[in-house]
Amino acid sequence: KSDCAPLNDLIGTVLSDSQGIKMMRDPTRGGIASILNETASGQAFGIELWEEKIPIKEEVASICEMLGFDPLYLANEGKVVLVAKQEEAEKLLSILRSHPLGKESQIVGKVVPEPKGKVYLRTRIGTRRVVDMLTGEQLPRIC
Repeated sequence: KSDCAPLNDLIGTVLSDSQGIKMMRDPTRGGIASILNETASGQAFGIELWEEKIPIKEEVASICEMLGFDPLYLANEGKVVLVAKQEEAEKLLSILRSHPLGKESQIVGKVVPEPKGKVYLRTRIGTRRVVDMLTGEQLPRIC
């Protein structure tokens, strides 16, 4: 089953109903990790991700574990990463979940004052690990 999906209707709905969006990107190249590193790089803020909130299908997690891939760096077609004002987050999540393509939407992290310009993951066991920018390619691109 493909993860490709046309997002124009979902994005149109979100843009017409929410004023708090600060950034919107598709995680096609380099996954959520690369996008958020590009967003935080050189900025006066960092980004904290919450591992238990990131929706990763069981099959994907299993194949990543077998092959040694980090799913945070996998290209993901038909998805969108949004950064929004904290006070708008729940409203935005409700709007996303009301659309057929946004039913699995989650708040997966937050903007934090430190460490500036960095992304880190709060793991399921409560530890913190740095999520660096991907160097090289985890998977070859097939077009």
